[in-house]
Amino acid sequence: MDRLHVATLNIRNLADRWFERLPLLLADMATLQPDVLGLQEVVYVMQQDRLIGAAGEGRYGAHRGWAGRPEYGNSLLVREPLRATDVDRVDLAHNRSAHRARIALPGGSTVLAVVTHLHHLGPDEAIRDEQTALLLEWLDEAPAADATVLMGDFNADPVEPAPARLRSAGFRSTFEEANGAEPAVTWPSGLTAPGMDTDGDPECLDYIWLRGAARAASARLVFDRPDPEDATIYPSDHLGIAAQLEIG
Repeated sequence: MDRLHVATLNIRNLADRWFERLPLLLADMATLQPDVLGLQEVVYVMQQDRLIGAAGEGRYGAHRGWAGRPEYGNSLLVREPLRATDVDRVDLAHNRSAHRARIALPGGSTVLAVVTHLHHLGPDEAIRDEQTALLLEWLDEAPAADATVLMGDFNADPVEPAPARLRSAGFRSTFEEANGAEPAVTWPSGLTAPGMDTDGDPECLDYIWLRGAARAASARLVFDRPDPEDATIYPSDHLGIAAQLEIG
């Protein structure tokens, strides 16, 4: 049986005190060192994903899937000696996308790692549900793998149609599987900034979903600690999720 440590975080692009947040991101990444990390809202020209991947002993390859414009989107960091193959991207409309990579694990199992970020406006549940349907159709055409790990900021609380569609398609939330319930809140984190997003109630918006021959041995919140000298600074306006998976 293979083990895989995965994590996800929306890094909030370059907004909301980025240069004050960056040391917290790097410190937590240096400690966490997952095998696979899915990032959302990455500004590629600032090399944000590569900066985060360089924080610690691990060496990471960055695989990008732009959304809306070519210099911005999602990123999949894969820690060596693991390698990403069959990398592909799908457009989900409304300036959103998803991308995937197939990863062979040392014990012989294979994983399809997928990162996405769905439409953000709270009332637009139908748009997120449509994006999820497109995403599932695209995954049905993906290369075969023992398990699929789908992670990101879904901008949907657990009772919305989009998570329900994922469950109907055989996906399980790793956090719920490991802990019996979703976290109460993954947004907002507690970050305070002049331009911060205040549209919506605190809720669970971020997930790591799992399908196939795999189980979540554990799952927890990460990138969730404020600056010890300033409780208004967090790594991002979202909290991250990490999960230890058993594959095969």
